[in-house]
Amino acid sequence: MSYKSHALDYMKNKALTDKSKALASLDLLLHDAVGIGDHSTGDLYKNLDEALDILVDAEDRLDALESLGQGLLDDNKEQGVPPF
Repeated sequence: MSYKSHALDYMKNKALTDKSKALASLDLLLHDAVGIGDHSTGDLYKNLDEALDILVDAEDRLDALESLGQGLLDDNKEQGVPPF
């Protein structure tokens, strides 16, 4: 496996992990908030905002990687280079 392939795999897996983390947090906050402990409403809103920010960021990174990956594949095809 090439460096480029490892780097792209890392970035994709990191984004997928962050997405899963955010979805788990949102699920907990939206469905089982009583299990979080003694937090104020302000803490709940802050945690909701943070989880949503992580989710949006992860999905944006996945979209960017998909575009980047397709661009790399297209460039390689034009140059006769096998993908990754």
